[in-house]
Amino acid sequence: MAKLDESLLADLPPFSRLERGQIRDILSQASSRRYDEGMAIFSEGHDAERFYLLLDGYLRVIRSTEGGEEIIVLHIAPGQLFGIARALQRDTYPATAIAAAESIALSWPMTLWDEFTKTYDGFATESYKTLGRRLGEIQTTLTEMATQAVEKRVACAVLRMMNQSGRRTEDGIEIGFPITRQNISDMTGTTLHTVSRLLSAWEKDGVVASRRKHIIVTNPHELVLLSGAQG
Repeated sequence: MAKLDESLLADLPPFSRLERGQIRDILSQASSRRYDEGMAIFSEGHDAERFYLLLDGYLRVIRSTEGGEEIIVLHIAPGQLFGIARALQRDTYPATAIAAAESIALSWPMTLWDEFTKTYDGFATESYKTLGRRLGEIQTTLTEMATQAVEKRVACAVLRMMNQSGRRTEDGIEIGFPITRQNISDMTGTTLHTVSRLLSAWEKDGVVASRRKHIIVTNPHELVLLSGAQG
């Protein structure tokens, strides 16, 4: 791979306690790859041969239910490790990771995971913090699907994406990666028809604006009220 400057990783939590020489050693063992939008980086149930760091782009993480449905359980932003099955004491990936936008990721053989966590101060601690946050987010999503009314579920999903990736524009806060109504349906366990009906109503009310694969939240306060969140 082309030589990467260690400053790319120096401020990221798993590497923030390391010296530049240690980061160079880690980078020297990495492979870099670009993924087109919609491309799977790895699939649920497949052998976990590598772990990854997302440098640019966004990922969707998808899990299959016992009934065979696929649910988008979370999104991963740049600067985060993913595919860390070894941290879960697993030999296979527990979910599928798909590029939500054109993305670039570094990866290392899974055989290096134990060496990294033992050798590099903070690597294990920060990685497990990330894992804990993700498990919490997945649990929140599944709880919402089981207990909340459809409108609240959809509002919560859009609000999470806005908070994670939103960028300010003249019209409001735009979700920072391509998102379709079908994607939102897959995140909330509801039908495409219901999601389309809700978003159309919210557009009329000035809460959101949407065009092909893009959503702008034009009234964030109202969206918070729709989600039932406090604040």
